[in-house]
Amino acid sequence: MSTKVRTADTRERILTAACEVIADIGFEKIRMRMVAERAGVSTALLHYHFDTREKLFTEAMTHSFANTAVDVERDAETATAAVILSRILRNLLPTDPQLHQDWRLWQELWVRALRDETTRVFAVDLYAQLHAWVGDAVRRGIASGEFTPTDVDDLSTLVLSLSDGYGIRLMLRDPTVTLDTALTSIWRHVSAALGLPATVPTD
Repeated sequence: MSTKVRTADTRERILTAACEVIADIGFEKIRMRMVAERAGVSTALLHYHFDTREKLFTEAMTHSFANTAVDVERDAETATAAVILSRILRNLLPTDPQLHQDWRLWQELWVRALRDETTRVFAVDLYAQLHAWVGDAVRRGIASGEFTPTDVDDLSTLVLSLSDGYGIRLMLRDPTVTLDTALTSIWRHVSAALGLPATVPTD
């Protein structure tokens, strides 16, 4: 294994461990040694890659988002635009254990962003990436003729707002909200704007 590959593998293990630890105990309680132990590396090696908790946190958030996006786009050349968009909607909600962990990271981000300007700017940028993720899928469907033309930015903002609202209720285990009702409700707005069937597509 080359040095470059080993370095990439080490960073991957550290970022995966950081996501787990932050989700488990929260950013304010995290210590670098906790992440090092979870990743199976020395504290010195961890500090070599990430010299501050703040840098580790932002990199972990970016890592989490990137992994989700890769899964959704795995067959983007052959899947319909509606299927890709429905996958995005599912990945914007805590639909499985990994996404539940990602949501806990987002909640940590929101809390920290309210008190720290650098984190606020980072959070706004991540939202811009999410907005573009949704918007690109919608534009792809419009370009192919699969979707009815609509105001893409307005719809993307609505999708993110609804996903945040329902996601919080799901994380709180609110008995009046289920994953199915959340997806159905969000898709109802999406399908109406894009001229699609009311049933949420599946792979």
